[in-house]
Amino acid sequence: MGYVYRLLLIGLAVVIMAPLLLVAANLLRLDATNWVHLWETRLPDMLLQTTLLVVAVGAGTLALGTGLAWLVSAYRFPGCGVVSWLLVLPLAMPSYVLGFVFMATFDYAGPVQTTLRAWFGPETWFPEVRSIGGAALVLTLVWYPYVYLLARAAFAEQSSVTFDAARAMGLSRAGAFIRLVLPLARPSLVAGVTLVALETLTDFATVRYFNVMTLSEGIFRVWEGMMDRDTAMQLTTLLLLVALGLILLERSLRGQARYTQAGGAVQRMQPTPLRGWRAAAALGVCLLVLALAFGLPASQLIAWTVAETRQPTLPTADGVAWRYIGVTLALAGGAALLTTLVALLLAVLGRLEGGRWQRIAVRLATSGYAMPGAVVGVGVLTFLATVDRALFGDELSAALVLTGSLTGLLYAYLVRFLAVAYSSADASVEKVTPRMVEAARCLGAGRGRILWHIHTPLVRAGLLAGAILVFVDVMKELPVTLMLRPFGMDTLAIWTYMLAAESYWQAAAIPALLIVLAGVAPVAVLVRAGERGRVVP
Repeated sequence: MGYVYRLLLIGLAVVIMAPLLLVAANLLRLDATNWVHLWETRLPDMLLQTTLLVVAVGAGTLALGTGLAWLVSAYRFPGCGVVSWLLVLPLAMPSYVLGFVFMATFDYAGPVQTTLRAWFGPETWFPEVRSIGGAALVLTLVWYPYVYLLARAAFAEQSSVTFDAARAMGLSRAGAFIRLVLPLARPSLVAGVTLVALETLTDFATVRYFNVMTLSEGIFRVWEGMMDRDTAMQLTTLLLLVALGLILLERSLRGQARYTQAGGAVQRMQPTPLRGWRAAAALGVCLLVLALAFGLPASQLIAWTVAETRQPTLPTADGVAWRYIGVTLALAGGAALLTTLVALLLAVLGRLEGGRWQRIAVRLATSGYAMPGAVVGVGVLTFLATVDRALFGDELSAALVLTGSLTGLLYAYLVRFLAVAYSSADASVEKVTPRMVEAARCLGAGRGRILWHIHTPLVRAGLLAGAILVFVDVMKELPVTLMLRPFGMDTLAIWTYMLAAESYWQAAAIPALLIVLAGVAPVAVLVRAGERGRVVP
């Protein structure tokens, strides 16, 4: 049976990985003429702006996430316990939502600049909002929690013995942090910054608001505006190489480092109590970041929602709002169910097979989460078009059976988000040890009772957590949905993006607020997992 399980596992991984393999295979037939044309037109600007944005957001999230994590880990001040978890809340705010709220608030026609001009005259200087700097600020505020969570976990794992020894040798607290704590936490910091860099490569809506042309934005511009599939495919291949390069760089940096902690049980560093103005300053810094990244945008969305409810700026929106909500919930629910079932099957087959093939197959099947959404979207579209032609011929009516269908969209979500559900499913399946099953059989339990009384209670919570995370990710997802949705099908995320692109800020607040409220659910899962000391899925 091991041979059968191995074939099933490899077959499942190949089906899930096929779109990304197709994009990678495009490397073998690159069109030199197309690349020369790209290089003579917009490609240098795309590469430069993508590089600047990734570097700026990476540096910003590294500084902000690491600094906040050290502040709540090494010091104790009033409210520290609460704000240490509230600082995760920006993860619930999609970048394109925070982007259009910032645009509406700080752009030339927004209330901030209008007020400044009224106070100090029409020549009052204000930084250019529609720029790389503006986009980097927004993306930093949204994604610093990735670095913050990993840095805080790394600081908590470090022994106080080493830190106290460094202090006894004459290093100041800041010196010990720079020369000892940061190097020991380097693998976690690199992993967090790499995750942020991949998210930056994925984003296209926020950068479009701020007039920044990155590779992802360029792919959509070529795909939607010029209907040039070949050029979009070439750019997608380049974006895939950039993403793979970042992943290999992170693995290389982590693989060359060796960090160990002395002793078995770790005695954590004791936080230093802060009093007076120092405690107020520490709390103020945390609240300022929280206000900019979540409090002010959420308040603005609520205010716009109330105003839109009382006096709609788009009277026709009432008729479609419930339809969009229903479509979004159905899509997110279907994707969560499909992804969780496939993740559970993958985890079970992995346990039955084990060994090197299991690790390779699982790594391949779950690699879609590390790829930019544009890469997944173009890869799935190309793969489904190939399958359509192979099964149904080249006639136009027959060639769109899978392409642009609900099946194709759910398949794309599976490729993109399987890693999210698999982490929870694998951790849950691991709890069911063979001894439990053998003991139940010795007591006379049949397969049905074992499945219901042993497997189900142990895996239920983990599968539910993974399904919630996938559900919310699909609700917020934009690039894959834009490329693959069936004709006439829109979601809350697309509705928000379209309204914001047309500067209907107030009307866009209603779907945006619904997405943010849904995004609070995975944050609660993160908080609960952290309180229990479990690995966050």
